[in-house]
Amino acid sequence: MDETKDTTDEGFARTPGLPAPPPLGASALPAGTFRGRAVLVTGGGSGLGKAIAAEFARLGADLAILGRTAGRLAAAREELAAVAGTRVVTGVCDIRDPDRVAGVLDSCEAALGARPDVLVNCAAANFPVPAEELSPNGWRAVVDITLTGTWFATREFARRHLAAGTPASVVNVGASYAWTGGPGYAHSAAAKAGVKNLTETLAVEWGPYGIQVNGLVPGLMPHEDMVPAVRATLDRTGRPDARQPALRVGHPRELGWAATFLASPYARFVSGHTLVVDGANWQRRSLVNDPVVPVRAQLGHGAFAWRAADGG
Repeated sequence: MDETKDTTDEGFARTPGLPAPPPLGASALPAGTFRGRAVLVTGGGSGLGKAIAAEFARLGADLAILGRTAGRLAAAREELAAVAGTRVVTGVCDIRDPDRVAGVLDSCEAALGARPDVLVNCAAANFPVPAEELSPNGWRAVVDITLTGTWFATREFARRHLAAGTPASVVNVGASYAWTGGPGYAHSAAAKAGVKNLTETLAVEWGPYGIQVNGLVPGLMPHEDMVPAVRATLDRTGRPDARQPALRVGHPRELGWAATFLASPYARFVSGHTLVVDGANWQRRSLVNDPVVPVRAQLGHGAFAWRAADGG
């Protein structure tokens, strides 16, 4: 991602916005903060999950990354192992299957010789769609992966630590429309609201046993693995920097830095919290509201038509 930003549009000239982050490879935490610890990242084979895993690796963690595509996981393992020379194991897993989740955790523990004591739930599904066109299968796929899969992975991870009496940390990657609603993303917004509530519930329930649970919300952080439909929507808007209060988009490593802090010894008293890393974008308000553009029009869909015979 280009570190520079163009602020030459009218109204943005000479407006600095928030500074660029430190370079890739930098860290606010001491070197070796996670040495001797294992970190499990669902959805760690690509995108933001891989970026988060990389920051744990730079701090010495061994990694177990889960995903649904063996080829993508193999490429990610090679890339992540080169970051800091730490051990990286992979597991092909559909987190909607609790038995498969348990089996993959068994194999990861055996390969690493240790029980992961940090879980980052980054696996999710999403695509933009007008709510009235959202099919039952589309709804189920997104909710089952994003919410139910997060629960299955978290439950299996926590059970092992509860049985062993060992402390642990869970970081759930959420979305700001868990608070605001997400027109065009009804399925994902509902699922992410569930993830936020689950985070707060489990933090209280498992706190007495030494398990902290936090949430982490990314802002706009373009990366090479973005879903094509999401990328297309972003491309239609043009000038994403100028549309952020920070006057720049985020960088995936910034989410990784936040995740490592939440799971570090320096955040032991932080639990049940959701940290938003988006340059204040979700709190943005205009003095005068722009004209309403229906979601269908924003997504480039034609006039609405529905017939009972269409089924789902």
